[in-house]
Amino acid sequence: RELFAEFAAELTDPEQRRLYEEEVAALERERGVEVRFVHPTPGFVLRTSQEGSRRCYINVCSNALMGEPRARAERGGQRWELPYSLAPGREELRPAGRRRLLYDVVFHPAALRLAARSARFRRLLCDTALEAVENNCGVRLDRSNATVLRGVSYKGVPQAPVIRSPLPGGAPKPPDDGESPLPPF
Repeated sequence: RELFAEFAAELTDPEQRRLYEEEVAALERERGVEVRFVHPTPGFVLRTSQEGSRRCYINVCSNALMGEPRARAERGGQRWELPYSLAPGREELRPAGRRRLLYDVVFHPAALRLAARSARFRRLLCDTALEAVENNCGVRLDRSNATVLRGVSYKGVPQAPVIRSPLPGGAPKPPDDGESPLPPF
């Protein structure tokens, strides 16, 4: 029990988390990939059901790494561009022993500020989050009964997904000193 308690304390320590993220970023840089961790800032929660039977929650969050929302004038209105990041869905155990499905959709903080000021923009943000989960996770959500939970900004334990992008020049070549015990690829 003591070892498990020590392990749990280490996982929740912000300094250990920072070291872990630095090590992962360094390893990925060696492979020629830039890694950025997207720490979601809570916004609001959509409650809906998946496949008509399982309750699920969509955390609509923000992070400055996402692109800002942009509007283009079009005949009859505007067309909005809302960049987002979608973390893979996850199951968490509730205190009552039942499982719940959680998805995190992360937008730029400006998108959440616009949603706080305009009910129409909030509806657009909710529709975009629902569509993102349906299209990228291959599930059907109950859109007609999707509601924003009042007084709740996040469900579950926040997890930081990563954004990977290739570095210019690709991965560095391993040194060829001729003494490798492995045959060439």
